[in-house]
Parts: sequence; structure tokens; C-alpha cells
Amino acid sequence: MSGDRMTAAERTELIRLLEEARDECLAEVETVTDDQWHFRPSSGAWSIGLIVEHLDLVERGLFGRVEQALAHESNPAWETATGRKDAFIRTMLADRGIPRDAPAAVVPTGTVAREEALRRFVERRARSLAFAETTAAPLRAHTLDHHRPVYGTLNAYQWLLYIPLHNQRHIAQIRETKAASGYPETIPV
Repeated sequence: MSGDRMTAAERTELIRLLEEARDECLAEVETVTDDQWHFRPSSGAWSIGLIVEHLDLVERGLFGRVEQALAHESNPAWETATGRKDAFIRTMLADRGIPRDAPAAVVPTGTVAREEALRRFVERRARSLAFAETTAAPLRAHTLDHHRPVYGTLNAYQWLLYIPLHNQRHIAQIRETKAASGYPETIPV
């Protein structure tokens, strides 16, 4: 870290992650049939459709955390509170071996139609990307506590980084769903 603002390298990496996670997610669901969209590998598991709905809800919430952090006064102890957490966030979110229950506010309802879920996901990502591409705010200096104590305090840059990393976690879940026993086959036309 070289200061309280994103470096050019951090901005480039964040934009790349946001774009890649969006593109990978859309590629994974592009050819999914309706039966596949709604298939649940087990009674408590989410379908691909529920995962996509969840991604929109979470991105809205995470971007809201960025905005909340920036609305607070800068934290003079931001380096101590949030230093070295970029790598920690990457490691924690990549580990699918640690199950995590979604907070109630981001549990998908299954009432969002496929086209609407995808539209929301794409629009929300466009907003996050536009912000990442243009912000000059001192993201590192503005902090907000995570609801999971293991993460503690995160800065606005880390809240923004969390978006594509969370997305990648669920892309892996989509792939697991596709590989599950009983997943409906695609019938060639």
C-alpha cells in the first residue's frame, strides 16, 4: 500500500476482477436450461437461479458498505485496522470448504424471474465498475466493521474488492451445482 488511495495497479486489478467475475458468471449461466436454472443439488442447496439472485443482493449490500464507509470520517488508524486484509479476504472467500450462511437480507427468495435476475446483476456490476474506474476517493482511509468478526474492520477499497471475490466463490458453487448428481442434461436441438 502506498497511501489511502487506490494505486493504478490496484485499480487495474479491481477492474479486471469485476469484469472477469461478471463475464465468467454470465458464461456459466448463458446456456443453462430452465430445468437447470431451478435444479437444487439437495433440499437445502441453492439453485443456479437462486445464486444469481443472491449475487445481485450481495453486490448491492457490499457497494452500500463502500458508500457507508466513505460517508464516515476517515479513520486515522486505517492502516493498523485494515492492513494486510486484502490477501486475507482473497483466501477466505476462495475457500469453499468453509460454509457460510447468508444474512437474511441477502437470502434469495426465488421470486425473481431469470431475465430480471440477470438484468439486475449486469446493471449492478456496471455501477460497481463505473465507480472503480472513476473514483478518486481515499478508499483505504474510510473503514466500516464487517458483520462477521473474523473480518473485523475493512476499508472501502476492501469492501469493493469483496464484490468480485464473493462472485468468484459463487461461480465455483454454480460449477459444483452443474457437476452434481441429478443435474438435468442439456438436450441437443
